[in-house]
Amino acid sequence: MRGWWREIAGLVLPLPCAGCGRPRSGLCEACARALGAVPRRVRPAPEPSGLPVVHAAAPYENAVRAVLLAHKERGALGLTGALGGALAAAVRAGAGQAAGARPVLLVPVPSARRATAARGHDPVRRIAVAAATELRSGGVRAGVLAVLRQRRTVADQAGLGARERQANLSGALAVADGGAELLVRGRVVLVDDVLTTGASLADAARAVRAAAPAGGAGADGLMAAVVAASPTAFELNRN
Repeated sequence: MRGWWREIAGLVLPLPCAGCGRPRSGLCEACARALGAVPRRVRPAPEPSGLPVVHAAAPYENAVRAVLLAHKERGALGLTGALGGALAAAVRAGAGQAAGARPVLLVPVPSARRATAARGHDPVRRIAVAAATELRSGGVRAGVLAVLRQRRTVADQAGLGARERQANLSGALAVADGGAELLVRGRVVLVDDVLTTGASLADAARAVRAAAPAGGAGADGLMAAVVAASPTAFELNRN
């Protein structure tokens, strides 16, 4: 609800840019350009076992970090389109020419139920829907396949190190009943807003591989895309 009130208020009151705080309504050009940085492959260190190839649109710092937090934690829903565009660019960078051959199925990593309830929305799923729309506008057959579920409670990730996060999230995700049959309908791309340690995406990949029929799209050629990744993950890119 608070997100909708923010959008209504923005029609009559100038809101500061979510990235830099300059007075305006929406996102300033400089911060929009930061979101549109050239996507690249990223790797966390240590890299968790089973992590698929991941592409990110921008480093998680400065204006990009501020925009993502405004959308996620403060309900700035007007930023969804810009974030979806950034995620779509990361998907294109990873899928390459194969994106036009088969439908692209964006599978969002789900937030904990209590977090979704507290925020009033699921930010990753919302961004994924916007990314699919952007991909379709560019001629890529794309859709969102929200088949991942949390099957057990996980602890708050704040303050946890890489190994602690992996232990906290290991085995936490599963494909919902009936979801496995849908995974063979296209190229599966796991999507999230931010990559830090890679623990969430690694467990999402495990769940998809376990559920996908042998030889299906969910088991072969699995990849991932995020809006942003830690600056360290960008620096460790070896391509």
